[in-house]
This record gives sequence, C-alpha cells and structure tokens, in this order.
Amino acid sequence: MKTNVFKQVFGMVHVGALPGTPRYQGNMSAIISKAVYEAELLLNSGFDGIILENMHDLPYLNRQVGTEIIAGMTVICGAVRSITDCEIGIQVLAGANKAALAIASVCELGFIRAEGYVFSQISDEGMMNGDAGELQRYRRQIDAEEVKIYCDIKKKHSAHAITADIDIAEMAKAAEFFLADGVIVTGISTGSPADKAELKSVGKAVNCPVLIGSGLTSNNLAGYWDLANGFIIGSYLKIDGLWSNDLDAERLRSLMDLVTKLRNRGIDYDQED
Repeated sequence: MKTNVFKQVFGMVHVGALPGTPRYQGNMSAIISKAVYEAELLLNSGFDGIILENMHDLPYLNRQVGTEIIAGMTVICGAVRSITDCEIGIQVLAGANKAALAIASVCELGFIRAEGYVFSQISDEGMMNGDAGELQRYRRQIDAEEVKIYCDIKKKHSAHAITADIDIAEMAKAAEFFLADGVIVTGISTGSPADKAELKSVGKAVNCPVLIGSGLTSNNLAGYWDLANGFIIGSYLKIDGLWSNDLDAERLRSLMDLVTKLRNRGIDYDQED
C-alpha cells in the first residue's frame, strides 16, 4: 500500500431520487440545488473532496441504468463542478461503471467508484460479473484516461459464496493487475465498518492506494487512520447517522476537527480490534 500520499477524506452527496425512479418527487431543480448545497457544506467544513451517488434511486438497476439517470447525474455533476475545483468522484448505482465514466469525463471529475470490477458476486440487484476489461477499453475509447477508477473489492450488500476460496488480498491484487487506480474496502453493508484484518492484508498486497468505503465515524476513525490512504464517509455525517437524512453540520465539523488533529499529530494509533 502506498503510504507516502496525502490521506484524502471524501464526503458523500446522496443525490435525491432521479426521474423515472419510484421515489422521484418531480422537481429536478430542487435535486440539483440540494446537491450543490451539500457539496458546499462539505467543502466548507474542510473535506478534501466529495463523491456524488444516486443512492435514493432504489431499488437499483443492475449495470444498465436509464438514459434519464445518466442525463440527471450529468446535470448535477456539472452544477457541482461549476462551484469548485476540488476532487470530485461519482458512483452510479448499481454497478453502472461505464455510465459513471462517461459522466466523469464530460464533467471533468477526478474518479469513479466502480462496483463489480473483478470476479463475480450475487448482489441484491442480482448477479454481477467483473467488467474490468470492458471498462478499461471504454476508458481508452472515449479518451478518459485522466479519470481514475477506484473499485470496491468484495462488494457490500452482496453474497460472496462463489468466490469464498479467494481471499480479499487476492481480489485486491487482481484489481490492481487489471489496472485499477485504487481499491476500496468496506463492511458488509452501508454504514458497517471495514474489517481491520482485511485492511491490513490488502495494504500488504497492493501498491495502489487503499480507501475505506463504509462505517467510519468520529469514534473509530483514529483506529483506521494508518490502515488506508483515503476515507469515504457518508452515513455518519447525516442526522442520527442515517444515510437518508440531511447532513448534520455539527458532525461534519467535529469529524474534520479530528482529521486535522490526526494529520498534525502523526500519532501511531493502536490498530488492534
């Protein structure tokens, strides 16, 4: 794992339900305005960057989302990009990695968060097979090689029985071998902490950046600080720690105060469970 890189902290913007999805409320302008507002709130609180995700579009489609979703996310990403030059990422659920890559390229975003990049898993959307080969060729085809691909390994909300004989370190090595720019380790579901033993194993196995993608809070961040190069935080930043609620400004401030202390002190925190 790379240790000589700045540890970035990303806040999630869970975009409101988009047109065509069951929870769409019929007001695209309000969705755009709220995404911009939340992005500004995160950045003004000190976050290094943000990730835009269509979290409210449940139940999610598997890989192939509608053109209305792609159009909606493009407009939203463009609006957020227009207010900041910070690092911005995008994830289009579920596993719509090519759509995310196209949006990122057009809107000049820095990276995508890709699901189902290597191997296969049975997710709550159904069977999802690895798309690394197709995705990397598409990145070359649309001349989007400046957009990084950070991929989840051992995708959350999924069953991994069919790959039970492959440990997470081998999955991470496969992702790096298939040209992923970084790997993301998560817990089993949204808001669940990542396993520290798995993080240590992945960190030893790869040279690319390792990010933690779920379950981080003000109470446990110090214990994870030396195990990753980047941190993606979503649910904890919301009122009552529930992903579907609005952002809690006090949680944002307190968490970034802790990040500042961790950066300044450089303390080697105990990493044992």
